[in-house]
Amino acid sequence: MPELPEVETVMRGLTPSMEGAVVVKALINRPDLRWPFPENMAERLTGNRVERMRRRSKYILADLSSGETLLIHLGMSGRMLVSGDPLGQFTHDHPKAEKHDHVVLDFDNGARVTFNDPRRFGAMDLLETATADQHKLLSGLGPEPLGNDFNESHLAEALKNRKLPMKSALLDQKIVSGLGNIYVCETLYRGKMHPSRRACDVTAHEVGELVPIIRNVLSEAIQAGGSSLKDFRQADGELGYFQHSFYVYGREGEPCNASDCSGQIERIVQSGRSSFFCPICQR
Repeated sequence: MPELPEVETVMRGLTPSMEGAVVVKALINRPDLRWPFPENMAERLTGNRVERMRRRSKYILADLSSGETLLIHLGMSGRMLVSGDPLGQFTHDHPKAEKHDHVVLDFDNGARVTFNDPRRFGAMDLLETATADQHKLLSGLGPEPLGNDFNESHLAEALKNRKLPMKSALLDQKIVSGLGNIYVCETLYRGKMHPSRRACDVTAHEVGELVPIIRNVLSEAIQAGGSSLKDFRQADGELGYFQHSFYVYGREGEPCNASDCSGQIERIVQSGRSSFFCPICQR
């Protein structure tokens, strides 16, 4: 499932074509994805200008002139692809319709945005912009890891007295939003922290080191256009390439990249998810 860097990459790719443009036609090709589309979705989108594009955790949010916000979740295989962009960001024309093109938005600037999702685990909803943060999907989210509210004090307070493993703690969206399996594995490796280590045992010094590591991992991944493992594509259809920089994720049995380490990357399963780590570097 796309994590924060992938969603941020897609949002940034959509912004030049969508922000400031008016939806002139909305084609909804099925009644639902992971859950039903909102009532009269096509009519509620048509004729409205996209005032602002933004991201919250793993959700893309498009604030509309109607006072509603279009919430988009990519799910496991969802793609938001732009074609016909008059700004010159993309070179390909509108493609032929494909089987899994579930939502197609045409804009007054000539751009078309197509939501394609073969596995249909993605989702779209319309929220009242003024109260969007109170929506059930957004209200319980912790701070953005690249924002000012995520800092050493917050993380230390969130981890104290918590006996769950650090891998689980960093995946908890109430502690920090947007992190997923890939970037937690990479963060813990750079922080030299075993994924099974109890959160309550992490020292204040280690917490202080972990916050900038999280920021750096995410920033590097965004700069690389995210990680393309199976289905992920950027808004122009191109692959991300941060997967070529993985230290541990998906590298079970391969040698650790640290120059002074003779260890091999191992994999354990925690809460049904694979955790990759170096048993020598991470304690």
